[in-house]
Amino acid sequence: MKTSTETQRYSLNGETMGTRYTALFYAEAGLDTDAINRALAQAVARVDQQMSTWRADSDLNRLNAAPEQVWLPVPEELATVLAAALRVGQQSGGAFDIAVGDLVEAWGFGPGASSVTEQPLDTLAPRSALSANAALTVDTQRHQVRKRAPLQLNLNAIAKGFGVDELARCLDDFGLTDYLVGIDGEMRARGSKPDAQPWVVAIEKPCRGVREVMGVMELCDAAIATSGDYRHWIDVKGRHYAHTMNPATGAPLCNSVAAVTVVAASCMLADAWATALMVLGESEGPRVAQARGMDALFVLREGDQLREISIVGGILQAQIDSRPTQTRPHT
Repeated sequence: MKTSTETQRYSLNGETMGTRYTALFYAEAGLDTDAINRALAQAVARVDQQMSTWRADSDLNRLNAAPEQVWLPVPEELATVLAAALRVGQQSGGAFDIAVGDLVEAWGFGPGASSVTEQPLDTLAPRSALSANAALTVDTQRHQVRKRAPLQLNLNAIAKGFGVDELARCLDDFGLTDYLVGIDGEMRARGSKPDAQPWVVAIEKPCRGVREVMGVMELCDAAIATSGDYRHWIDVKGRHYAHTMNPATGAPLCNSVAAVTVVAASCMLADAWATALMVLGESEGPRVAQARGMDALFVLREGDQLREISIVGGILQAQIDSRPTQTRPHT
């Protein structure tokens, strides 16, 4: 068993993707962390440079502006994420679709977009005719991509998770074996604490306008990500619109799912599947999670109550009616 005299706790963090990354780890006492911190910062900076829609010079925006039917060289990491997004899109029956950049902009959630509250809803641009799976080809061997039709890609539902995986890769490269890394609420853990206890991650209660812990989850050699309707939204004429787009309707998601948390081997997949299951909804989402043998927690809004559906290894564990929702402001 590890003892506290053998190891020291280290905490590193920095800015990325409009939020912060964190890295907590245990290693020998007196470790020089300068090189580790530089590597972490460089790793997330590469992800941001390649996959951000908020950077005019990003590789993703270069791809969005590229002509159709032309193979475009892209960085290896971007090709990896695009290929993974297409796989989750296919496996989820189209619920996960990265070709929603036009919708994100139209509804006021993108860079430079006008607030939808300032324009009539019927003037919003319709969604692209084709999905990413139908109009995008990714060659991961040659690191190149071809669009077969105009597409505006958005990787917000998968890039942050990949960034967390890159943080983990950095610590692996330095030979560290006990750590918890994260970007905002997406986390990945390896090993354990010195007392052999697993890492503990808080699950946020899906209440708009307030930060409150709903519960905790233990992690060991796994990643966790949550998608929800309570962080980014707009209100138009008294109706609430969340930032997650439904590819089938060409509009923001509208169902009773308040949040979905997924535990998976990689944070990239946990991130993407949390969004996909949310879009699939209160009935189809749990069914798909069970069929795929996933670990997932669904939180549904039912009036002023929240109902939890817990699935572990594809097996329904519990359906719990609990906790009235709250909407008080930050204090």
